[in-house]
This record gives sequence, C-alpha cells and structure tokens, in this order.
Amino acid sequence: MKTILILALLIGCAACSTEGVKKDPKPKKKHSETAQNGPKTAEQLLEPHKTIQAKKEFPNGLKIQWFEKGTGEPVKDGEVYEINYKVKLTNGEVIDGNHLLKRDWLPFLVGFNMQSKGWDMAMTEMHVGDFTEVYLPANLARGREKIDGVVPPNSPNIIFLRIGKRIKPTKEIDGTRVWCLEEKKNEDVKVSEKSSVGVHYFVGSKSNPRYDNSYQRNLPFRFHMDDFGLVPGFRKALINAKLHDKLWIIVPADQAYGKKGYLDLVDPNESMFYDLFVTEVDGKE
Repeated sequence: MKTILILALLIGCAACSTEGVKKDPKPKKKHSETAQNGPKTAEQLLEPHKTIQAKKEFPNGLKIQWFEKGTGEPVKDGEVYEINYKVKLTNGEVIDGNHLLKRDWLPFLVGFNMQSKGWDMAMTEMHVGDFTEVYLPANLARGREKIDGVVPPNSPNIIFLRIGKRIKPTKEIDGTRVWCLEEKKNEDVKVSEKSSVGVHYFVGSKSNPRYDNSYQRNLPFRFHMDDFGLVPGFRKALINAKLHDKLWIIVPADQAYGKKGYLDLVDPNESMFYDLFVTEVDGKE
C-alpha cells in the first residue's frame, strides 16, 4: 500500500530539561481502553463504534460524527494536543496516520493549517477525549493538489481522530510560547545571548502557513543571536535551547512584526509559528 505521511515531520513530545521549566508531577496516562488480551494498539483504538452519539454537518460540507464524547476542555486555537488519527480516501485506502510511524500519538497545533484548513475547523468543534469520524470535502482537504499514485486531485478525506490531552508549553517568555518536542538528553551545548546558531525550520502565519522552508533549500539558516532585525520573540525563545533540540514556537504579533506586518507574507497583528531544529551552536554540530 502506498502511503503518505503528511505529519511525518512532527516529533512526539519528550520531556525537556530547558532551564526554568516546571515539571508536571502527575504521571503520564496510558490509553485506558484495553482489549481482553491486552492493551489496544493506537490503530485499534480508531476502530469505529456501531453507536454514534452525535452528528454535526456544516454548510461548507464538513461533517463530524462522535463515537465518544469527551469530558475534557474544548479544543482551542493556538494550543497543542496529542492526537491519534488515521486518514482514508473514499475508496478505503489509508494515506496517513501516526500508526504508520509506529507512534501512539503525534502533537498537533490547532489553527496554523498544519494539515489543511478543514482539520482546524473540525478540531475546534471537539473536546479533549473525543473520538470522531470527520468527513472533509476536497476543498477543505488538499483541493486540486495531488500526490502521484497516492492521492488524486479533488479527493475528500475521511479522518478517524482521538483527541488526547493538551500539551503545555515547555516555557513562556513575554507571550512567546515554546514546546520542546525532542531533545538530546546528554547534550550540554546551549544557546546564549551571544551565540552563533544554525537552524532548519518551517515558518508561517495563519494567513500564510509555511511560507518559508529551509529544508527545500537543503541549507540551514545561520545567524548570530545579537543580529539586528531578528524577530524578538524568536530570539527570546532560543535562549538556553540546546543543540539538536526540536522546537515549536508561537510568537505573538507584538514580539514579531506587530502592526506593520511583513511584506506580503505576514499580516498586521499576526502571530508567527516556527517549527525548527537546532543544527549548530557556536560552531558545534
């Protein structure tokens, strides 16, 4: 079976030792649902139930049905959640899912078009603990875009989705929030206010998701932390980051381009999202 891993760049959340971070004293919960012969796999937990608890349809063609209604907080724009998901085409072919990466879940940031606009619309109708089936018409999925031999153009998507817990930021500085998704535990090389740094990254905004991507150029972005013009929130987020950290960063407008915006890439008063990997610190790789 040919598959695509649309979220393959997302890395599961690992505990970070960034300075100033408070650790959650509560132990991490495992899936509570079990089969008679042991715990269910992530994919088994996405098997649809015969009983549907609720349905909702929207004028734009989006459809959601709930197999389980969670009792947790509502899913909010700008927050990160654990998700267990599987995406199918209408012919039944599975084209995406965390189980294909052998992961129980993946982190998902709501509101920045990480998958498609239909995902964000659907998720903000949900609560933590929900188990749903979502129908995305083609215009809310990939639209006319295709992936040869895998996803034809104008293909609706069917998503089976469990919403796990909200993932709290690792740290917050003047409104800039940082999630450390992966770190090298024994790494002691850290970014200082005077460091030279290299990063691979995606960057975007709500109006213009992932407008720049260093991976396409196969060349990390290298800079000095005291460079003029560096986005203030971006600079603050990197202080004490370690070599080889995988970070998600949301920078509010007042710590980014403010009321002016940036060319035709970032609208006025718009937050920025950085998905980055620290490749170099002070000449060390």
